[in-house]
This record gives sequence, C-alpha cells and structure tokens, in this order.
Amino acid sequence: MTAATPAMAQDANGDGAEAPRIIVTGTRQADRSAADTVAPVDIVSGAELSNQADNDIGNALRISVPSFNVSTQPISDAATLVRPANLRGLSPDNTLVLVNGKRMHRASVIAFLGGGISDGSQGPDISVIPSIAIKQLEVLRDGASSQYGSDAIAGVLNFILKDSAEGGEISGKWGSTYEGDGDNYQIAANIGLPITDAGFLNLSMEYGESDATVRSVQRDDAAALIAAGNTAVADPAQIWGQPNVNDDFKFFANFGLDVTEDISIYAFGNYAERNVDGGFFFRNPTNRGGVYAGPLVDPVTGAASTAANAVPSILVGDMSNTTAGDCPAGIPLTAGGGLLPDPTVLAAVQASANCFSFVEMFPGGFTPRFGGDIEDYSIATGVKGQLLGGLDFDLSYRNGRNKSTFAIRNTVNASLGPNTPTEFNPGGYAQHEQVFNLNLGYELPVGSGSVYIAAGAEHRNEKFTITAGDPESFELGPLAQPTAAYPFGQGFSTSSNGFPGFADNSAGSWKEDNTAVYLDVEADLIDALTLQGAVRYEDTKSFGNTTTWKAGALYRVSDGFRLRGTYSTGFHVPTAGQANVINVTTQFSNGTLQDEGTFPLNSPAGLIASDYIADSVANGGLGLARPTLGPEKADSFTLGIAGDVGAVSFTIDYFNIKLKDRISRSSTIDFPAALCYLADREGVTTSCAPGNTPPPAELLTQLDAAGVIDRADFTGFEDLVAFAFFNNDFDTRTQGIDFVANTRFNVTESGVTKATLAVNYTKTDVTNLGATISSTRARQLEEGLPRWKGFLNITHEEGRVRGLLRANYFGKYFEAHLEDDTLPINAKAKLTVDAELGYEVIDGLEIAAGAQNLFDTYPTLNPWAGIVGAKYGERSPFGFSGGSYYVRARFQF
Repeated sequence: MTAATPAMAQDANGDGAEAPRIIVTGTRQADRSAADTVAPVDIVSGAELSNQADNDIGNALRISVPSFNVSTQPISDAATLVRPANLRGLSPDNTLVLVNGKRMHRASVIAFLGGGISDGSQGPDISVIPSIAIKQLEVLRDGASSQYGSDAIAGVLNFILKDSAEGGEISGKWGSTYEGDGDNYQIAANIGLPITDAGFLNLSMEYGESDATVRSVQRDDAAALIAAGNTAVADPAQIWGQPNVNDDFKFFANFGLDVTEDISIYAFGNYAERNVDGGFFFRNPTNRGGVYAGPLVDPVTGAASTAANAVPSILVGDMSNTTAGDCPAGIPLTAGGGLLPDPTVLAAVQASANCFSFVEMFPGGFTPRFGGDIEDYSIATGVKGQLLGGLDFDLSYRNGRNKSTFAIRNTVNASLGPNTPTEFNPGGYAQHEQVFNLNLGYELPVGSGSVYIAAGAEHRNEKFTITAGDPESFELGPLAQPTAAYPFGQGFSTSSNGFPGFADNSAGSWKEDNTAVYLDVEADLIDALTLQGAVRYEDTKSFGNTTTWKAGALYRVSDGFRLRGTYSTGFHVPTAGQANVINVTTQFSNGTLQDEGTFPLNSPAGLIASDYIADSVANGGLGLARPTLGPEKADSFTLGIAGDVGAVSFTIDYFNIKLKDRISRSSTIDFPAALCYLADREGVTTSCAPGNTPPPAELLTQLDAAGVIDRADFTGFEDLVAFAFFNNDFDTRTQGIDFVANTRFNVTESGVTKATLAVNYTKTDVTNLGATISSTRARQLEEGLPRWKGFLNITHEEGRVRGLLRANYFGKYFEAHLEDDTLPINAKAKLTVDAELGYEVIDGLEIAAGAQNLFDTYPTLNPWAGIVGAKYGERSPFGFSGGSYYVRARFQF
C-alpha cells in the first residue's frame, strides 16, 4: 500500500536489492528496462496516481509528471467538458496516448478556447481512465512518430492496465475545499479473476461526483447595477470556478488468456460517462448586443433619435412584425444614473401584448449555464505470441468512440421574443476511430550480441460527426426575420445565446484514414552499446504521405553511468474534426461580448474568408497569404545522461523540438468586413463604407437577394463579429531539460523511506509568426506555461503506518486575461505542499487522511478582477480553488 515514486523508481526484490523496472514504451523488445532505453522513459505507479486528493487523472499527472500541464478551464465552451492537457509545452494533440500499447481514440471535443497553447487542439480524453485500473503509466519523453505514427511529437503516455488474476481492492474517498465548497466523493473497486489456469480477467470501476467551486468577485458593471437599484442582479453575477461534475462513471476491463504455450489472446475495453455543468459570461441587461442593447432614443418617448439629447436604450421588439412604429425603438436608460430603464416607457411596453423587451423576462440580466454529457467507450482485441520458433507477432483491432452532447440553460434565443425556451440542446460532436495493427519481431544473434528487427503495418480511420441541435437553438425567429416593415430584422440575435445550436447546414460526418508501414531495429552488439533506428511511411486520405525516421544510442560508460541520445523527425496531420468543424463561440472583447465563428476553409464561409485574406488591399482584401491546412512536421533531438551515485539514481536529459507549419485555430478576422469585401467584389449595393460595416444579418440578406450566396449556408452566423479557421501559420522551437533523481534510505531501523526529485525546464520560442496569428497568441505560446516546474516527493513506510509528503513548485508565467494582452496577469512562482498519512487498521484495511495544497496557496490575484469577476487567472497550473482535504478507506484482498 505504499505510494510509489515515478520516473525510474524501482521495486525491491525479496532480498532488498533493487529490481529493474521493465517497460514496453519506446522499445519493441520484451525485456528492456527503463534504465537501458535510448530515450528517457518515466514510470508512474498506479498507487502514485491513486494516493491523491483529485478524482481527475489529469490533475494527478500534473504533480507526477513535471512537464505535464492542465488547467481548470472554467469558461471555455466545450473545453470545460474535456480539458486540454500539454506535455512539454506543446499542443495536446502533439502527445500520443496509448492504453496497453494501443492508440487511444481522440475526444470529440475541439478546444476552441485553449489559452493560446491549446487553441484548436483535439486530443484524447484521459479522464475516462480510472486510476484504480492503472498498473503503471510509462511516459516516453521523446519524439516517436516513426515508432507509433502521427501525434507522437512531444512524447507518449502509455497507460498499462492491471493484469492480476487474483485479489483486488475497494476504496471510498470524500473530500472538500478549505472554503467549504467543491465537495467530492469517489468509490472505486478492482478485482482480478482467474480464467482457467492460463488467463485472467481484471475489472475496475469508479464512480464519483464533484461540486462546483466559486472564486469570484462581483463584476464592476453588476455592482454598479445593484448600486443603481437593480435588485434582480445576482451576487456574484458570474461564477469563476471548477464546474460541477455529476454521475462520473468509469469502467475498464482487461483480459488475457494463453491459448498455447506460445500464443495468447487478449482484449480490453472501457465505458465511461459523466455530466459537466459550468458557467458562462454575464449578460448585462443594459448593453448585451442582440438581446438588450437598443439604439439611441429620445429620453422621453423611446423613439429612435440622433438628436444631441438622445440616450442609450434597451431594445424593444415588435411582435406583429408587419408595420414599423407599433412599439418604441427602445426603453430609454434614464433612471438610476442611466443604468435603469425609464419606468414610464417600461410600463407601457409591459402593458402591450405586441411589444416586448427582455428586461421583462430577465430584469437583472442572465448568465447562461453550459455543459453536457460525455460518453466514451472502446474495445480492443488481439492475438500475440511466437511463431516459427522465434517470430514475435501481435495482431490487433481497436474500436473507440467519444460523444459529447451539449446543453445550455438560463439563456434565450432572442429572436423568438417571449416565446423563447430558456433551455436548449445545441447538438453535439462525436469522434469514432478504428485501428488495425500488425507488429512482427525477430531477434538475430550477432556475435556476442543481438539485433532485434521489428516491422509492421497499421490502418487507422476516423469519423467526426456534428449532430444538429433543437430547431429553437438555431432558429431565425420573428424578431430577426426580414419583413417589409423590417427588411433586416429588428436587431435581435438568433440561436441559443452563448452557444448557438448546430444548424442543419453544420451537421454531418467527415472521414479521414491513414495507412502506415514501419521498420524498427534495436541492436545490442556489445555490452556497452545499444543502437536504435526506426523508419515509418504513412499515407493519409486528405493530406498526402510522409516518411519519418529516428536514430538513437545508449552507451554504458560504466555500470553506474550511461550516455544516451536520439534524433527523430515527426508529424501530425489535421483531424477530420479540425478540417471540417463549424462552431460559434462567445468571447469577451473590448468590454463587450461578441460571437466568433470557426469555418472550414472549404466551406462557403471559409472560401469567402480565404479570398478576403488573400486579395490585395487595393481590391478590398487584406493582401495576406492564402490560408492552407496541412500536416505539421517536427525535428527533435535529445541528449542525456543516467547514472547511479551511491544510493541515488538520476537522469538528466536535454530536448529540442522544432515544429514547422503548426496546426492551429487562427486569430480572429472581422466578419462583416469580409462580407463587405464580397459585396463590393460582386457589385452588390450595401451601406458598407470605410468605418461603417453593417450587421452581418443585413449583409447576408442583401447578398442572398442578389444571388451571391445561399442564405441557408450561413444559418447561425447572423450575429458574428469575427471568424477564424484552422491553418498552418507559425513555427516554434521548444527546448528544455528534465532532471529526475531517486533514492531509498532508512530513517529508522524498521522503516523504508523513498524520495524523488523531478525538475523540468521548458522554453518555447515562436520562430516564425504568420499573418493570421496575433502577437498575443505568440506571447501565450512562449510564456503561457511555467518554464520551471518540479516536485520533491517523499514516502515513508513503517509497520502499519504510511506517510507521503510532496512539495510542488510552479514557476512564473503570463496570462492574457480574456485573451487580451493589454490585461496582463504576470503570475508569480508558487509552492504547494501535499500530505497524506495512512494507517492499516487491520490486515488489508487502511484508513488515510490527506490534504492537497496543505497551506492553502492561491495563484497571483487578478489585477483586472472587476471586469468579469475573475478573482484569479483561469490558467493557473495548479488550479485556483485553494487547499482541500480528504479521507479515504481502502481494503485490499
């Protein structure tokens, strides 16, 4: 029941000597130890991941693997449901995730809001893996595309499942934060069952829930509304904190059976589901565009006015929609110092069955709640063994699917007026992948050594699906429909506010496939030298073919000192989702909320965007390079030493990763300006002029009437202020050093103490910045994660008592609050401490209590907290909920 240490930690033999830890990641040989690999491989035990306060495995990894980072993502659209994680400072989809050595399928969620570093990424959802199912995690800190295929640029995470045929454990845990919120519990069980005398079935289950936390201050604008007398405004108006996670169920099964002495069959799979519910930005009842914000009006009558005494107003809708002037254009904001509606005009609107304003429904504004259901399942099966007296083989098939079904409530489709629902199903995403894999290997004796030759083939196909939402979630209601009285609608926004539903034109399925062959050679020609070389050819359906390779060597200077190094090339191709997704997000910009769309480059909207970007300034365009989407390619090398000094084992490795043509979501570009460009190019008369771009709804209506576009292709885009797309438009160089040291010593005669010190330094430089990537984004890439990160982990066992103490260091970093570098948060370095104490009450039953962030450390205060109420920056590498405590009971049998 010890909390094992990661990264080259070793188990003791029965005589107390250290036994080498055998690994299967980064090598094709079955008996290679972590100490004898040409590239660094860290080992994190299942106990290390279980003996923590966090229920989420991503949070557990960020304090077990120094180069691994994941943040809370409090208001990040779908990224709140599946949080993007980074290894070595690179995008989440630059890390390959394996389960039992087989490629894990991606999550269905694309992280449109990823803090600059993860923008547009689509990686696997590792949170569906229950920690109780993990035997050990192997982290290959090296480029491995030539060994495993696309994505393995930053490294590889290989989750090895428990495979015991007997015994098991049952555990229950409850915890909370020091603030008294964020209550959470988890129950888990694992059991190993024999399948005859030659096989096993190992089952693991986890179920838990986590309540939300609140680390907000009242927004300045909400406080002003309350001071003016608006008693309907909530306090706080906007929630910043971790979301609610409900019904978080995870199941894994692992099976193996020896059919003959040389051949075995295996299978493993999972099912997981959870519900996530979080918050969005506050909709101010005086100025939220498309819902509340009206024109300048006469302060007495509410009629539209351009006079000097005109005042801002709250928008009023004419439900008859047939004759203009039936209702005032707006309710004048004249009461409460201009923050409350004029009571006389408000009363007249309320009394009229034909006139409507959203202050009647939500007088204090509203804050949408967004979340959804995640469902994930997979099955892998195969046969492996030896044929023909020594030919190793492994033939396998894996099928995995991840589905996200979104939900939004406490919001409106403003164009429907009083008939709007306040809860919507906006639709969802699904990612389905199949992988067929054949690996062959044969060891040839050469002199006093040997050469192991491995070869194989893989075929992978994926399908990304967008499911349309409820019609009301994208409907163009009567208050936005063009009529004779209101040719461009009445200024009310369409779709579910905050997360518009996927319209029928956005729904569909898109496929991508990949076929590969590889050759991998490891040679131990002499005792002192291990050589490795690999080459892989891959051909993709949409993005051509590529060949990657890798060369590495390990030289044993002495029994206690080794030199190692590798050089490799790598690649990552766009996913079917990145190439085809259509999405609208709401962002805070220049003091207001605005809708931003993401289009495929080959869509009708994407083609307009491409032409606008590429055309000359003289012709109304931006005069920039036409955006393209294709593979990103990498060159990387590592150089390190590993050794033993007395009782201390250590490794130190330098890495350098150059990435060219990185795949990412672009920075945003003015959408109305692009439509004005199209109208001018096609000779359509509009009110477009320098300094004046009409609303998109007006321009789309005019372009449709002229036959230039099909209005149906742009459903849900009527309120867009900006657009973005996936392309390849910048290069980076990421380099750093990983240091790991382990030791084992006796503090007392009967006790055993283990200590691990792990330190990571990672620095990213943007070496080539394209025109569609902003300087803010470049700074986020370079400074958005701590360059220094590390931990000191100490465990002690004595009789029935077990203790753990861990200090975690997170260096300084930069955050662009609200994605705006004029609102910088220059976060300071912080040190957190975790502790746990366990006592074995009776044989097999342990009671433990612990604390994460024992001394209640918080990240640097947000100097711009009043803007949207965020007390701390949302990108903190250790969260911003402060300290938490937990108790756990665990019975092993």
